[in-house]
Amino acid sequence: MEIATLAPILIVLLFAALAAGLWIGFALIVIGLVAMAAASSAPVTLVFATRVWGGLTVWDLTALPMFIWMGEILVRSRLSADMFAGLAPFTRYLPGRLLHVNVLGCALFAAVSGSSAATTATIGRMSVPELTARGYDPRIAIGSLAGSGTFGFLIPPSIIMIVYGAATEQSIARLFLAGLVPGLMLAVLFSGFIMLWATTHRSAMPADEPGSGDPRAVLRLLPVIGLIAAVIGSIYAGIASPTEAAVIGVAGALILASATGALGWRGAGEALIAATQTTCMIAFILAGAAFLTVAMGYTGIPRALAAWIGEMGLSPYALLAALTVFFVVMGMFLDGISIVVLTVSIIMPMVLEAGIDPIWFGVFLVLVVEMSQITPPVGFNLFVLQKITGRDILTLAAYAAPFFGLLVLAVALLSAFPQIALWLPGTMLN
Repeated sequence: MEIATLAPILIVLLFAALAAGLWIGFALIVIGLVAMAAASSAPVTLVFATRVWGGLTVWDLTALPMFIWMGEILVRSRLSADMFAGLAPFTRYLPGRLLHVNVLGCALFAAVSGSSAATTATIGRMSVPELTARGYDPRIAIGSLAGSGTFGFLIPPSIIMIVYGAATEQSIARLFLAGLVPGLMLAVLFSGFIMLWATTHRSAMPADEPGSGDPRAVLRLLPVIGLIAAVIGSIYAGIASPTEAAVIGVAGALILASATGALGWRGAGEALIAATQTTCMIAFILAGAAFLTVAMGYTGIPRALAAWIGEMGLSPYALLAALTVFFVVMGMFLDGISIVVLTVSIIMPMVLEAGIDPIWFGVFLVLVVEMSQITPPVGFNLFVLQKITGRDILTLAAYAAPFFGLLVLAVALLSAFPQIALWLPGTMLN
């Protein structure tokens, strides 16, 4: 079958399968089977078994369940309460005051959870009631939380970066370090916007701030900072691989949770079960994506698409602009991990053909996927906030809109200055 005929058929079948409620992993396998049946005489069962086994027996993927487990342990500990109390003294003299706790708390928790939804849920449970009780405007209080929750994808250890690294055979250690400076840049942009908003909306700020916390509460930040330093520092120093660092993180999380008395045997069991369920879900998607990738190779669609893009003569910036729009539209219907595994096999040939660094592109992709977390109808951070606040999706999306704009600005800055992402991995190699 001709590529021009086969490609639209596969796209329609994929969206029909997803719309019918078929699990994403199953949907990818079905599309792969149809593609191979239409374009190749190769033994489908042999290719399927070989590719799925090869796709899942990747050593770097062993870091995935460990980082997920670490996050599940910390979600069930008193970490968020300690972070709120510890960060409050830092923010009392800044315009916006406790609103910055959303940004700083999410940045810190992202560095030990790796999940956008977990970051939003954990910090949101603590900050939303607290900020509401103190009289902060819900537009900025909830909006800043929606935007800051996306840090879970960018600031290492990032689950989605592990998935991208395994799918593209890139160094996960370098990807982790590449996401650190852009993550801090994004936190600065968000805090800067909060200060600007608070300065121009003085009437919407609480007139009289109750006590902003005991300065000695800063000491409660030391355990989580120590855990971050142990995980990220061991990777940067070359002492541990991402998998070994993940084990260090799990051990540290268990020690922290035990020391605070916040994790009993029941909580430990729940954390392990939740981590297992999440890992199996991601592994199933990766298995389907691995088979679909090799099936697409048999059809020749990625090569034809890359050649077509090359013939258009797009500059790298024009290509990135087109991909940004494409990923934002995809993000309106799919979650971040699904976007990565669905598109990476088709997108990467044209990205490499354009001379774009695959490590840099990983950070770019994560930033763009972050936007999808706060865009309806399928914005996972919005779903989490809907459960916490009881507000409808469209209202929450309107609250998050300014932070969506800041994510667009971050993508522009990253494109104009690639060393924002590439400088730190370069120092590690040196």
